[in-house]
Amino acid sequence: MTNPASPTGSKRSLKRWWATAVVVLLTGAGVLVVGMNGHQDPPAGATVAAPQMAAPSSAAPTRSSPTTKPSATRSTKPTAKRPAARSVRQSGAIARSTPVSLRIPAIGVSISLSSLGLNANGTVQVPGKDQQPGWYRLGPAPGQMGSAVILGHVDDYRGPAAFYKLRSLRAGDKVEVGLAGGAVAHFSVRSVGSYLKTQFPSRQVYASHGYPALQLVTCGGQFDSSTGHYLSNVVAYTSLVSTTPAGG
Repeated sequence: MTNPASPTGSKRSLKRWWATAVVVLLTGAGVLVVGMNGHQDPPAGATVAAPQMAAPSSAAPTRSSPTTKPSATRSTKPTAKRPAARSVRQSGAIARSTPVSLRIPAIGVSISLSSLGLNANGTVQVPGKDQQPGWYRLGPAPGQMGSAVILGHVDDYRGPAAFYKLRSLRAGDKVEVGLAGGAVAHFSVRSVGSYLKTQFPSRQVYASHGYPALQLVTCGGQFDSSTGHYLSNVVAYTSLVSTTPAGG
């Protein structure tokens, strides 16, 4: 007859079983967390070179141009209405003012903006919130001469983020940027491109093209589940078409 296992031996076996189970559970949880967080991909990728800095502006950073500043003696007569928007052909680039909001009717975007700088390694910072894109503050502001750049996330483990539908924009779609001084800069989409992150066109996105431009950047293309990152970037190129003065 076989002797029954001793109580001490049973307790030891039970402890070993629990230790193994805990290790398996922790390992599984770690894989799950990595998988979920992997969807919050840096919009500009790790290969984006440090863009060129904006030329210093003679205007105060957050003040509106004198031509767009509301007058204290503004007439209240019905016939003294101010034009709703000013053509770029008449006004050209506008004074530097921090962008605070972004509206893209074609894809249902109407959100506030944060500001971004550079990381220690020279790459562009990424937005801290999935539903709040960020303006690259070391470049031109939207409406200034040169290329202003706004970056946003495409998605995360919870679902679509602010720029999830950016790739569906078409030429002619409208983009509106609200500025801190109260003015609104109106842009029109020129084209939308997709690039492998290893071939990201930094100069095309960040360099000046001789007119007030705004580039919108996010992730796209194939998703690499082994690294938790998208392999490409989507860029929407736009140009300024008009401005609405503060108070207009």
